[in-house]
Amino acid sequence: MKAALISLTEKGRALSAKIAEKAAFLECRRFCFHKHSDPAASDFYSISQLTAEIFSGYEALIFVCACGIAVRSVAPHVRSKTTDPAVVVIDDCGKFVIPVLSGHLGGANELSRRLAELIGAQPVITTATDTGSHFSPDSFASANGLIITDMSAAKAAASAILDGERIGLVSEYDCINVPEEVSPGADHPVGIFVGSAHREPFPVTLRLVPRNVVLGIGCKRGTDCETIERTVLAALKSAGIEMERVCGAATIDLKKDEEGLLGFCKNHGLELNTFSAEELMSTGGDFSSSEFVKSVTGADNVCERSAVLLSGGRLIMAKTAANGVTAAAAEKPLILDFERRIL
Repeated sequence: MKAALISLTEKGRALSAKIAEKAAFLECRRFCFHKHSDPAASDFYSISQLTAEIFSGYEALIFVCACGIAVRSVAPHVRSKTTDPAVVVIDDCGKFVIPVLSGHLGGANELSRRLAELIGAQPVITTATDTGSHFSPDSFASANGLIITDMSAAKAAASAILDGERIGLVSEYDCINVPEEVSPGADHPVGIFVGSAHREPFPVTLRLVPRNVVLGIGCKRGTDCETIERTVLAALKSAGIEMERVCGAATIDLKKDEEGLLGFCKNHGLELNTFSAEELMSTGGDFSSSEFVKSVTGADNVCERSAVLLSGGRLIMAKTAANGVTAAAAEKPLILDFERRIL
């Protein structure tokens, strides 16, 4: 998790340095008020200005200061629980760790627990499902890489659980550690459906879509980003695969510096993974083959082989070629763990 550590006092500076050093689960950048800074931190003069500049650039903002200061700093930028970063406040004596924003989807609750354990503090969790030790649909979705398609249905599911009701579960994937509040089957007024299909097996259905699709892409040298974008999106649409499900992209190492391909990945927040021809050719599976492609790259198929190799799963979209671009998609194996934590 990419996190910004923000401190105002000398005690806060020392605590932020301790967290940055010991929190291996975070990718930290420290910001210290200019009067209490050090060479490893970036100085700032106005916390409101700093917050405005970094709010959307980090997955978590960790304030080491009074809670009121943090709240006033983030308030103008809060938009939605589906997009806002996790916001956590720690007093500069390190006694309490308080998640104040995006507790479930953003992971602030679990982050607070981990930070509290790290520094010997008390986590202060106030969300109803957590205080009552109930199952949280939001946290489950976030921890398992699932996309919530309807926040009102998510709220209805959480409300049913808090009212002591069981909710149903229908899933295209195997599930483990299913809590007592969740009953496999569709015989409930409110329930969760996990899968890629557009199904609503319950009167009120929380549809969770897995983000477990890997793209394999090949292209002619110099193909621009717009062409790759247009071609890949058209291929996915034809195959009935939502772009939101894509979690990674892969190609041959010959294309690691291809600007159009890198631009496409950047536009969609994807990491471009590359493999050698030997690695691609050693990947097992039933792939289409091109002697021409093999003569140029050393692998008879780049897109299908790279997608399967990165995913470790099965091909769900065979090679599609147009405009000098080839695209394929594979699905990562998925086991839904109801006890998995977000960090």
